[in-house]
Amino acid sequence: MNISLTGKYAVICGSTQGIGFAAALELAELGANCILIARNESALVKAVAALSVKEKQKHRYAAADFSNREEVRKAIENIVSQTPVDILVNNTGGPKAGPVIEATPEAFEEAFLQHLICNQILSQAVIPGMRKAGYGRIINIISTSVKTPLPNLGVSNTVRLAVASWAKSLSNEIAKYNITVNNVLPGLTETGRLQSLVRQTADVEKTEVASVEQQMMQSIPMKRFGTPAEIANVIAFLASPAASYVNGTNIAVDGGRTPAF
Repeated sequence: MNISLTGKYAVICGSTQGIGFAAALELAELGANCILIARNESALVKAVAALSVKEKQKHRYAAADFSNREEVRKAIENIVSQTPVDILVNNTGGPKAGPVIEATPEAFEEAFLQHLICNQILSQAVIPGMRKAGYGRIINIISTSVKTPLPNLGVSNTVRLAVASWAKSLSNEIAKYNITVNNVLPGLTETGRLQSLVRQTADVEKTEVASVEQQMMQSIPMKRFGTPAEIANVIAFLASPAASYVNGTNIAVDGGRTPAF
């Protein structure tokens, strides 16, 4: 099975921590030249320095805040002007938790910008090069809420499903150019976002953090949280030549927690 990414160029968003950073580590380990995008430049410098260069790769970064579409546009246009992009991992932090009835219109607008609009800007920039190369992988990190809405994540549930629909539409349009578009749906994964959700739940329920964590783990058939590396393994496969006929899918990586097929 060919999972080598030697000679490939990968843009990984939200890649200074959590799933994005784990994905960058794994793609670099497989030989990809990684270009990291996030808003914190000092964190980007540290992340790039941690990536494998065993295939003599040249990793770099671009600083951009996903709440500013023009920053994102300038960053990706600068990247594609210097090198073709073979792999795009769309990943950014999720919207704040809370009931949908309490969400402001501005919360929806911000979430659509950071997730859907920025994904569109990035994809439009890299697809011409992928089409010319006859190889492309667009991988969107979304959520299992694509299959079943999650409690207390009203804005996130709404936006994630919109991204999934966008991705399926895009996958149908560009598959003929040997460009695939797939979605990875992480479940409860050991990241800063999960820690934040646990603390918020504990505050609302006036209970201990450890109690909330235990309840969450009990909802997972495997009885544990996932790790960013486990999500990254699936991302890496989808980015590889081995996944050439996997297109337009939603792949849950959640220990079996999602009740839907």
